[in-house]
Amino acid sequence: MPSPFFSTMLRVGLTGGIASGKSFLLRLLQEQGAVVFSADEAARAILAPHGEVLRQIREVFGESVFEADGTLFRSRLAALIFQDAGARRTLNRITHPPLLRLLSFQMESAQYELSPETVVVVEVPLLYEDHLQSWFDLVVVVSSTREVCLQRLMERNGLTREEGIKRLQSQKPLEEKAAYADIVVENNGEGIALRDSAKSLWETLKRQNVQKSFEI
Repeated sequence: MPSPFFSTMLRVGLTGGIASGKSFLLRLLQEQGAVVFSADEAARAILAPHGEVLRQIREVFGESVFEADGTLFRSRLAALIFQDAGARRTLNRITHPPLLRLLSFQMESAQYELSPETVVVVEVPLLYEDHLQSWFDLVVVVSSTREVCLQRLMERNGLTREEGIKRLQSQKPLEEKAAYADIVVENNGEGIALRDSAKSLWETLKRQNVQKSFEI
C-alpha cells in the first residue's frame, strides 16, 4: 500500500505482539512529547453505538456478542474470534477498512495542523499483517519473549494458558516482526526499564526528525 502522506514531520509506526507493551510505550513517548494515535482508540471510535460497523457485526455474528444495552460484548466476541480463524478474518474485513481510513485521516490532519518538527507515533498492532510499512518513515517493534507475553496476557485477561497461546498464535510471530523493524525495543523486565528505553528512543526519534527535515 503506497504512502498517502508527504510531510517533513517524522511518522513512526509502533507495533509488536500481544502483551508486549506497545500501549505502555506509546504513553511513555507521549509523555516525552510525541503526538500519538492508536489503532485501539480508532477501533473504539468506529464501534460507536448505532454505527454501520456494529450493524455489520450484529448481522454476521448475531445478538450473542452484544450486551443488553446494545453495546458490543467485547470479551465474548474476542473469545469467539480467537477460537475461529475464519471468524477472525470476517471481523477484520468488517473493521479494518474504516479503522484504517480513520487512522489515515488523523495522520493526514496532523501533517497540515502540526509543526514540521512534530514526531507522530501511531500504534498499529497489525502493522505488518496489514502491510502498512509505507505509511511510516520508520517502524519500532516492542519485543518480549513468548513466555513473558503469555504470562502478561494470562494475568491481564484472566485466560488459561491454552487460551493465551491461541491468542499469541493469531498474529505474525514477534521474532519475525522484530526482524523487519528499524528499531527494536526489548521489554522483558519491569516498567522502569521500559521508561529508560522510551527516553533513549525519544532522543533517537528527535535526531531522525532533524535529519529528515534536512533531506526534504
